[in-house]
Formats: sequence, structure tokens, C-alpha cells
Amino acid sequence: MMNLLFLLLGVGLLTIGGEALIRGSLAASQRLGVSPLLSGLVIVGFGTSAPELVVSVNAALNQQPDIAIGNVVGSNIGNVLLILGICALIAPLTIKPLALRRDAVTVVAASILFLVLVGGSALGRADGVIFLIALVAYLVWAYWSERIHAPAATLNKAEAEELTALPKSLGWTVAAVVIGLLLLISGSQVLLIGAVGIAESLGVSEAVIGLTLVAVGTSLPELSISVIAALRRHADVAVGNILGSNIFNLLGILGVSALLQPLPVHARILQFDQWVLLVASLLLFLFLYTGRCLSRLEGGILLATYGVYVSLSFTTFGG
Repeated sequence: MMNLLFLLLGVGLLTIGGEALIRGSLAASQRLGVSPLLSGLVIVGFGTSAPELVVSVNAALNQQPDIAIGNVVGSNIGNVLLILGICALIAPLTIKPLALRRDAVTVVAASILFLVLVGGSALGRADGVIFLIALVAYLVWAYWSERIHAPAATLNKAEAEELTALPKSLGWTVAAVVIGLLLLISGSQVLLIGAVGIAESLGVSEAVIGLTLVAVGTSLPELSISVIAALRRHADVAVGNILGSNIFNLLGILGVSALLQPLPVHARILQFDQWVLLVASLLLFLFLYTGRCLSRLEGGILLATYGVYVSLSFTTFGG
């Protein structure tokens, strides 16, 4: 029970910290005259992935590679199957192909790159550099393309504008950023204590907990933004937020984590989860480019697939 309380407390601190950091950063970007386009692309993209970043980096530095990698892989799987499944059930997510084509392709490419780099059963510092170079290339490509194509630029502006009630004064802006960072750091420490304790009490590996409980907990900012967007019928924002987050998770978070500390990859991730990650990315790509939307039926398929994945995680692949 105490471990579960630690886990829930950590998730709460991470969620509040992530929200504070995003809002403070967006307010700061407005004061500095940063364009909404760049704010939506970078600040919202990095901000919603901040919980995953601090948890994975913390786990890597604490010699817990199973949680560091499992958190990223599990978050990406949950983002597609769980969060977009929920959003599509709320309202069918009709999308503009031009605005999302680049990011959907990049998500699949990043998933394939992950499979290639973990082929040696570990992510080394060289792999981290490759991930980060790919992220920089994506950001340059994205910013350049969005200055040309209005639909894509409108999407990322909308992501930045989806969050309201930003701090107005300079003091509150600075306070939001500082408090957000402190809550993220402390929340990651508390969450890791609870996650490791739960893994030990249930007799499952840290990888399983990282791929499920930790991954869902750190994905709450993405869940919040995408569900709010779905309720407001802002389908492009709901889907675009998930695609952007998945790109930052794989290329940015794993890149930083592996650069700081080489990460051996758990056998079950090699045997099972990396393939689920690829299938989820391809399934989303297929749904987006066939019907030009995620229907309620497709949302149900995504959710059912996630249910099967979690069930297998704790049974067949629970070791």
C-alpha cells in the first residue's frame, strides 16, 4: 500500500509540475516574442514529455535501465493505443493529412530507428547521439516546413493556444517554471521509489512496471491536452500532440538518457514490446491515411489492443 501511495504521489507531482512548466514556458515565450508556431512545436512538445524525461534520466543515472527504457516505450504505446483510443471514442478525430503527414511518418521512422539501434541489446552513447541528431533534424525540418505550409503551422499554433490561464506577471511566470521543475524532479524520485517497490512486491520485473504503471503516469499531460482537445472538437491538436510527444520521447528522451548512461535493454522489450511499439505506430499510420480520421470503431480497436497488451505484460511476459 505504501508503494502504491508513493507511485500515486509521484504521478501527481509529475502532472502538476508538467502543467506548471508548460504554462510558465508558454508565458515566457510570449513575453520574449517567440512565435506561437515555434512555441507549439517545441515548448508543448517538450513540455508534455517532461515527466517522461525526468523519470527516464533519473532512472538511467540510478542504474535502472529497465525503467528508463520501459517508460519511453510504454508511454509511446499508451499514447497511441490508450489515449488516442479514448479520444476517438469521445469524438471521431477527423484530420488534415497535410498537417500530420510529416509527423506520422516520423513516428514510424523513429520506431524503426529504435528497433535498429537496440539490435545489439543495449543503447550506447553513440546511439544517444544518433537519436539527438535525428531530433534536431526533425525540428529543423518541421520549422522550415511549417513556415511554408499554413495548415501545419496552424496546428502547432493551436497546440500552444489550447492551454489557457497562463501566468500574467513576470514573477508568476518565473515561479511557474521553477516550481514546475522542482515538482518534476521530486515527483520522479518518489515515483521511482513506488515503482520499484511495487515490482518487488508483485514479483515482476522493473521493466513491466516501467512499461505500464510508470508509462501511463508520465503520460498524463498528453492525456489531459488530447482529451480537452477532443472534447472541444479540435481533432488535429489531439492527434498532433500525441505524434509530437512520441517523437520527442524516442529521439529526445532516449537520446539524452543513453548519452548520460549506456542502457542495456531488457530481454522482454526485445522480444515483445519493441514490436508492439512498431505495430501501434503502423496501425495509427494506417488509420490516419485510409479514412483520414480515427473513427469510434478504430478507437475501440486501439483500446482493446492496449487491454490485450497490458494483460500479456503481467502474464505471459511478466518476467
